[in-house]
Amino acid sequence: MTWLAPVHAGENEDKLAENAKRVLKEVMQAPDKAIPQDLLREAHAIAVVPDVIKAGLVVGGRHGRGLIAVKTRDGTWSNPVFVSMTGGSVGFQAGVSSTDVILVFRTQRGVDSIVHGKFTLGADASAAAGPVGRSAQASTDAQLKAEIYSYSRARGLFAGAALDGTVIRIDNDADQAVYGEGVTARRIFDGGVTQVPNAVVDFRDLLEEYTAK
Repeated sequence: MTWLAPVHAGENEDKLAENAKRVLKEVMQAPDKAIPQDLLREAHAIAVVPDVIKAGLVVGGRHGRGLIAVKTRDGTWSNPVFVSMTGGSVGFQAGVSSTDVILVFRTQRGVDSIVHGKFTLGADASAAAGPVGRSAQASTDAQLKAEIYSYSRARGLFAGAALDGTVIRIDNDADQAVYGEGVTARRIFDGGVTQVPNAVVDFRDLLEEYTAK
C-alpha cells in the first residue's frame, strides 16, 4: 500500500500563492509586452489566476484558482483573498489546455462586487481586453469604459483577452485554511488577520514593487 504524505492546512494555497507570484513576475519582466505600469499604479484590485484548466472538450468551460488583493485607503496592498474562476471561453489558442489569467480592477464597484462573494464579468462589472505595453494610452474608447481589464497568457504569449461570462467567487475554504477559521474576505482586505504565510506575503510585496515604480 502506498501512503501519501498528509497535506497540511494551507499547503495547497501556499503553492498557489507561489505560482501567482511567478506568473505576475514573468509577465512584468517584459516591459513592452506587460501590463502598463500606469494602469497597475491606478488599479483598485488585481487578481492573478495561474493555470486555468480547460474543463470540457465540447463546451469549453474553464476552471482555475487564484488570488486577489485590493488597494487599501493608505495606498498599500491588502493581504490577498483566494478566489475560484469558472466560466466559458477564456480566449484560448487552439489546442491550449492551460492559461494564466490576470484581472486589473479599475473601479471600486468591481471590488465591492467580489467582497459580496461572487460576480460575473460583463454582467456585474464591465470588462474588456486590457492594453499591453509601457503605457495604457493606446486604449480604445471601449476599453476606457470598462471596469476591469482582463489578460491571458498561453504558450508564452501574453495579451488582452475578453472574458465575459466568467464567474469569480471567493474561496472561503481556502481563506480559512490560510488565515484561520471564520475569517471573511472583508476582514482579510481590511487588515484583520495576523496569520499570513510567507508565500502570501511575497505575492503582496511583489504587487507593491510593481505599483511603486
